[in-house]
Amino acid sequence: MTLRKLGCLPARVQARQPLLSGMRNFMARKAPPRLGRERIDPAPRTLGNDVLGDCTAAGIGNHIRATAALAGYQVAVDTGDAVRFYARSTGYVPGNPQTDQGGVEVDVLATALRAGYVLADQTLFPLWGSVDAGDLNGIRNITAGLSAAYLGVRLAQADMWEDAAGSLAPVWDTVTPASHGDPTPGSAGGHCLLLWDYDGTADTDPVTLLTWGALQKATWRWLRSRLMEAHGLAWRQLLPNGMLAPTGQDWDALVASNEAYLAGVSSTTAR
Repeated sequence: MTLRKLGCLPARVQARQPLLSGMRNFMARKAPPRLGRERIDPAPRTLGNDVLGDCTAAGIGNHIRATAALAGYQVAVDTGDAVRFYARSTGYVPGNPQTDQGGVEVDVLATALRAGYVLADQTLFPLWGSVDAGDLNGIRNITAGLSAAYLGVRLAQADMWEDAAGSLAPVWDTVTPASHGDPTPGSAGGHCLLLWDYDGTADTDPVTLLTWGALQKATWRWLRSRLMEAHGLAWRQLLPNGMLAPTGQDWDALVASNEAYLAGVSSTTAR
């Protein structure tokens, strides 16, 4: 049995959280019908999510690594970095398992915006914003333009099924054998993971997710059935040139919505 923890608490909406709707051109454009990154290794790490419910912190660490990989280099993010951020963003006290209660994604992202994600040799500050979980075109634009989409999903017991070698099903889908357990979304709990690429946009086309230090395949219909929240992160220090990243007024809108959030002003006012 391979150890895998969850840790994403139910989605919450903050009164002034940044929204990506202000990036009108970036979010409204038709996303690429296919996003193939087979030759790029995002090098995800478990970052403590095998023993702690720190998936929200691990997800940000792996987003940093995925963004750097697209630029042809890598950033060192280790388990200690993720655990320290988990403690800072959720109230977890290292060594006290009773405080290992997981995290709310928007609270975790707000901590990253305010305090940064502290690594051994640098502190990285993301811009971020949320999109409706039903906006698959927007989520694909986030994935194509901001390196990966930061998602909150409700996993089913069937998704946690392992074979004799401790491996998950090769492709997560909504149709599972009865022997794999309860297929009801949320029956296992909430989890934070990243959307990295996709082979197409049809219901049965596969996507690649980054979770538990590995690349996990799933179908779009699986992802749509599990999604409870979706966010985009932008690392100004890391984003490579040549991506489908936001520019001009779209980038300014993202900056303004984050500045407004820090100042305590509604993101609607910022637009």
